[in-house]
Amino acid sequence: MGSEPPSSPQVVEEGADEEDEELSGAEDADLRASSGRGSLLTRRGITLRVLLKDGLVEPGDGILSIHYLGKTFVGDLLNDGKIRWVETGQIFNSPSAWATHCKRLVNPAKKSGCGWASVRYRGQKLVQYKTTWLHKYQPSADMSLISEGEDDEMGDDDEEEGKTTMLVEDKNKKSKPELHDIGLMQRRDRERIPVRDPHTLVELSAFSAINRFQPFNVAVSSNVLLLMDFHCHLTTSEVVGYLGGRWDTNTQLLTVLRAFPCRTRLADKDAAPAVEEEICQNLFMRGLSLVGWYHSHPRGPALPSLQDIDSQMDHQLRLQGSSNGFQPCLGIICGPYYHGNQGVASTITPFWVVPPPEQRPNDYGIPVAVEVTYVQDNFLTTDVLNEMMLLVEFYRSAPDLVQFSQMWSPNTSILDKIKASLSGHAPKDQAYAQILEHVYNQLRSTQ
Repeated sequence: MGSEPPSSPQVVEEGADEEDEELSGAEDADLRASSGRGSLLTRRGITLRVLLKDGLVEPGDGILSIHYLGKTFVGDLLNDGKIRWVETGQIFNSPSAWATHCKRLVNPAKKSGCGWASVRYRGQKLVQYKTTWLHKYQPSADMSLISEGEDDEMGDDDEEEGKTTMLVEDKNKKSKPELHDIGLMQRRDRERIPVRDPHTLVELSAFSAINRFQPFNVAVSSNVLLLMDFHCHLTTSEVVGYLGGRWDTNTQLLTVLRAFPCRTRLADKDAAPAVEEEICQNLFMRGLSLVGWYHSHPRGPALPSLQDIDSQMDHQLRLQGSSNGFQPCLGIICGPYYHGNQGVASTITPFWVVPPPEQRPNDYGIPVAVEVTYVQDNFLTTDVLNEMMLLVEFYRSAPDLVQFSQMWSPNTSILDKIKASLSGHAPKDQAYAQILEHVYNQLRSTQ
């Protein structure tokens, strides 16, 4: 029997189901001595250590794996039946402890997971080896000893058969996702029975309402809100854009520092790759990461549609690439011209989607409101000002350009409404008003 080196990492025990916990060496020996081959082992008694002792599995590096919602985790099987996660070197006492830990990285709402149904040994689920052991040594055993509590977890690996919500187009993707892998400007429709109107709007839930805590904190720059709000005000058609920032794994803080509007029509698939490649280069040059996306509901409530929920779920999964660490993807909806808004300001809704239950992978996820801290910038940056001018030029001759001289209300023109909405994202430097006046003059010149 091998032993761990003195510097072996801390053993992780979280998430092990009571039935699925590994027995200690003494307990295992006592159980064998008292029961022998003729007595039935309980389900809890059939452990990795038992399978190792009886030669059904062998220790080795990289021979254990978990496939969950598009993510793959690899582990080593140690001589004593414990599992070492290759990515971090953490040691886990049981398959369930490792499976639950890994699943929570992808889906923080995950409570537990049956390791025997989730973990694979050389490509086959561990539960199959447990079945083989029972057939070999206890052929008269009730098969419920191995099946109890496992059926409802069998969907964990089903993305390999295309049954999960993840759309896997290429298993050999680069470790760092390209923007076109997210594909904000290309709608994807899932097959669902019965078919529901994808444009149906859904009220947001609070994390507390579904007995969850928000798994990350978010801080958004006021310049991000200003540029995003400006972009969404320019046209009566839906617009989209990306969000750049940083993710701090230590503090679990997602900081959104820059908005990158997509200067193209939403359905223009020919122009989309070039626009997204330019944004990708801008992110790289500024040392930022892709942390989310935004889009507008020009004349409707800033609530996600069923289609938005699907898109957000896809983006959350795809944004993580091949990294085995959890990274959130923030979605924002901006509703500039909905008359149900309070006052003249746009309604801005940050949201995230809790994945559907694993046993019902074709269900819609649950959209939840994200609490955000808004950080007031000191001044309006040149980048933001230049981006605003480029947007004016892009939409100048567009047929769906908003008529800024028209009245929003009896006493307020649409241009005045835009000014008032943007003033809510004003930087500390009051000179921004004079700077933006040049932009507003350009808007007037479009008509």
